[in-house]
Amino acid sequence: MAKLNFGGTIENVVTRDEFPLSHAREVLKDETIAIIGYGVQGPGQALNLRDNGFRVIVGQRPGTPSWDKAVRDGFVPGESLFNIEEAAARGTVVQFLLSDAAQIAVWPSLKTHLTAGKALYFSHGFGITYKERTGIIPPDDIDVILVAPKGSGTSLRRLFLAGKGLNSSYAIFQDATGKAYERVVALGIGIGSGYLFETTFQKEVYSDLTGERGTLMGAIQGIFEAQYNELRKHGHTPSEAFNETVEELTESLMPLVAENGMDWMYANCSTTAQRGALDWKNKFRDAVAPVFSQLYESVSSGQEAQRSIDTNSQPDYRIKLEKELRELRESEMWQAGQVVRSLRPKS
Repeated sequence: MAKLNFGGTIENVVTRDEFPLSHAREVLKDETIAIIGYGVQGPGQALNLRDNGFRVIVGQRPGTPSWDKAVRDGFVPGESLFNIEEAAARGTVVQFLLSDAAQIAVWPSLKTHLTAGKALYFSHGFGITYKERTGIIPPDDIDVILVAPKGSGTSLRRLFLAGKGLNSSYAIFQDATGKAYERVVALGIGIGSGYLFETTFQKEVYSDLTGERGTLMGAIQGIFEAQYNELRKHGHTPSEAFNETVEELTESLMPLVAENGMDWMYANCSTTAQRGALDWKNKFRDAVAPVFSQLYESVSSGQEAQRSIDTNSQPDYRIKLEKELRELRESEMWQAGQVVRSLRPKS
């Protein structure tokens, strides 16, 4: 384990150099990894682990689109693809990758297959951190571990196929076997992480829920809408408003940030852009700081978790969700985006 100094804050990280894939294979050579759920994270993690030489099976409800996808991806019913309960019984490492709401529903039947010495693996700290609300309380004689890729399962798979890696956090909630550290890091390397940084289940879910509602999704969409609407209000065309709000950010500027940081992106823009950005960044920071304080309090108090549990478990949740997503998709801004994307040069 390496220690990195971030401006005086010391972090524990694990890289592929110090924990190579060959060692990960050795650690897990006798394990059967059961991927429970083949929706958002399941496919990327399952396929990366399988391609890296680990023994992987999938547990999914038969007759669902996710079951059919697993078959298309080469998992064979009765050999490497089973219903959820049978996969959990066969697995020595049970990767619980269903949605938070589905985890709550499945837990009573899953937990009976978590026999002594197994490892229960999460990619989100929700179920354990809010266990009094979710009812997900693991038995004392198993390892409970977490590897949380910092991105979607689709991104995890794409970067893996490109020979890259998506950074992940890791955490140990319970070490019953004395092997939890080796297991969790081996799994993190196996799914294709770039590097692994240490956290806790609670910190992972607090930062994750804040990020999703903040700069990763909620805040960025809100800012997009505010700027796009302001430009349209003053007579700018949909194409101009979208390009100046979204397209230039995602296609030109954010790749520069990813490459070398925000200061480097600033340095590669015009002096007029630099000056304006530096003058206005503090105004935006100060304007949204109270919102982020409110958001973090809502997360840490469990209010956000309870809202997710209450709404996502409703029988008509998917119908309501699709209505909200359709409204987003059919808004003028994202209809303009569809047109703009279609006009990008084809390589």
